[in-house]
Amino acid sequence: MKAAVVSEVNAPWVLQDVPKPEAGAHQVLVKIHACGVCYTDALLAQGTLKMREFPMVLGHEGVGEVVAVGDGVTSRKIGDRVGLPITQRACGRCDFCRERHVNSFVTANNCAAPVLTGVNVDGGQAEYVVADEEGTVLLPEGLSYELAAPTVCAGYTVWAALRRANAKPGARVAVVGIGGVGHLGIQFAKAAGCHVIAVTHSPDKHDLARELGADDVVANGAELREAGGADVLLHTAPTHDPAIDAMQGLRPWAKIILMGISAEDTFPIPALAVTGQSFEIIGSAHNGPEYLAEALEIVARGDVKPMIEVFPKEEVGEAYNRLINGQLRFRAVVKYA
Repeated sequence: MKAAVVSEVNAPWVLQDVPKPEAGAHQVLVKIHACGVCYTDALLAQGTLKMREFPMVLGHEGVGEVVAVGDGVTSRKIGDRVGLPITQRACGRCDFCRERHVNSFVTANNCAAPVLTGVNVDGGQAEYVVADEEGTVLLPEGLSYELAAPTVCAGYTVWAALRRANAKPGARVAVVGIGGVGHLGIQFAKAAGCHVIAVTHSPDKHDLARELGADDVVANGAELREAGGADVLLHTAPTHDPAIDAMQGLRPWAKIILMGISAEDTFPIPALAVTGQSFEIIGSAHNGPEYLAEALEIVARGDVKPMIEVFPKEEVGEAYNRLINGQLRFRAVVKYA
């Protein structure tokens, strides 16, 4: 089969022939129709995150069709349309797993030996991939593979963050950073009935933010405060400075939700403001498969539409280059079938 192989740190993504995998016990073989390219893929390809040895096949936004099942599979069948989120399976034996947690990034970071699709095992940037049956999610009828792919990670991330914030209809939600995750944050918050304020330093994104559903668009925390402030701040920017600045526009008891993975290791906070205003700073990354199912349903019914650029598999290297050079509006999806 063909797969996009990263041979070493900072190497280009090259489509080449590799052995086609076979489904083992409790595994399914998925024919990949599309796979999104995520910023986490870049951190792995550049060696910032070190989870396995090179060469590797990345991709944790794969979606496709089950074409074979291994022994003991009960929850999936041939013909099922599925997505392949990053947390495929926990070891089930370590102290953390004995507490019976749901699959999430917390599981990925605390299980002694998790299986992570496209991270420590080969992922969806390939024509076929194998996964544990429990490491797949059924796709809603009518949802295209191209729109499902970015929802499996980026959409999942931002919807799980909103759910973690417990943002009620009418809540004022500020979205910092209008990129691959942030453009979905605006739409999901609007779909949840919130008053949405886009926070971006880029004047060229103001009109787009309003088209996506933002009720207000501001450039910084001072303007956010003048616009009425926010009860929830969704930090989706690739750097922390814009979110720190935006905190001056938060209302009392506001929640700051950190999501995703950044190359910046620390998040400096204005301690007096956090204490005096009783802010909550909450980490959020996926949080459970039920939120992925919800996100997929919301996209399937058309309330949210990821903005994507679609590439044939022969141009997977170009898709990755456009990601790392900041040239995408806003998510790259590579088609394999």
